[in-house]
Amino acid sequence: MAENKRDYYEVLGVNKGASAEEIKKAYRKAAMKYHPDRNPGDKEAEEKFKECGEAYEVLSDDSKRQRYDQFGFAGVDPNYGAGGNGPYGAGFSGFGDFGDLGDIFGEFFGGGSRSRASTQNAPRRGENVMSHLELTFEEAAFGCEKEVATQRIENCAVCNGSGSADGVIETCTQCGGRGQVRSVQNFMGMQMQSTTTCPSCNGRGKMVKNPCTTCKGKGKVRKTNRVKVKIPAGVDAGQSVRVRGEGCVGSNGGVNGDLLVEIYIKRHAIFTREDFDVLCEVPISFTQAALGAEIEVPTIDGKVKYEIPEGTQTGREFVLRDKGIPEVGNPRRRGDHRFTVVVETPTRLTKEQKELLRQLEGSMEETPKRKKFIDNLKDFFD
Repeated sequence: MAENKRDYYEVLGVNKGASAEEIKKAYRKAAMKYHPDRNPGDKEAEEKFKECGEAYEVLSDDSKRQRYDQFGFAGVDPNYGAGGNGPYGAGFSGFGDFGDLGDIFGEFFGGGSRSRASTQNAPRRGENVMSHLELTFEEAAFGCEKEVATQRIENCAVCNGSGSADGVIETCTQCGGRGQVRSVQNFMGMQMQSTTTCPSCNGRGKMVKNPCTTCKGKGKVRKTNRVKVKIPAGVDAGQSVRVRGEGCVGSNGGVNGDLLVEIYIKRHAIFTREDFDVLCEVPISFTQAALGAEIEVPTIDGKVKYEIPEGTQTGREFVLRDKGIPEVGNPRRRGDHRFTVVVETPTRLTKEQKELLRQLEGSMEETPKRKKFIDNLKDFFD
């Protein structure tokens, strides 16, 4: 069903502001992964392959993408449920209730293709709910389970969502349950019939005589909802984790919206992140850099011993393969751990230490870089 579709940007794994080239690259990667030839007999892969194709068809077309960004699925899918909300909690209804085209023409010509009541009483998907969650660097890297508190709209428990204190819901006497009333107006000497929304029942065709005091007849209340959210390994800052059905309750039997948990990551004292690679700086002494040494390198898996060669210069980068962040959805694949060494110049030397360094300096030849620099200086001034 259209209401169960995933957000097209989520399907391709790109941000909403992604360029056309990024969308194309993401589609190729996804299509290759889920292609039926690579997954013979796998129905789930086949469905994902179709899903990727549908998403790319919309996002690769500028006009379709613009309509999708503005109206959600309702802007690109004519079969999307009447009154249903798009992936962000609002389809056309998010910009004001325009109703059906039949209602618009009906204001002038009387009647339309469908009644206003049918639109009002059609199943409506509940709105999505947004929440924010801050994780440690390690929690984001390896995944975890967290409890998130959100505010969402639920059916009133006292009246079971009916809005009536005694459970009695009557047919509107003004419109006879149709949700619309007809009137005759004179227009340029002619009598014109028009159809408008019933002002008594607001187009629902039903009336509540004894409203529930808890929800004031609305049938819905705002409540705090606590949800346990499984955070996948490898999630990054700015990404959202979707929990199906934990958003606001739907109307008239419509499905619930989703909970979208936006991820924030605390700054780490040692590590930074670049895609799925972990980066850090490791300070070493002048002696270790000159002679080479076995050093301890911190990683998210713990300390690792690494042999750096003699003559190591400050700023040199070393790579520990597969010691980085697990990829989302494929934890067996991991990024790398890249560390850069920083040679610390000794300070507060004793008199004896200074003399030893002078003797060392006097016994050494010019380094290739320094010699080339001096030669270039002479050429420049000459």
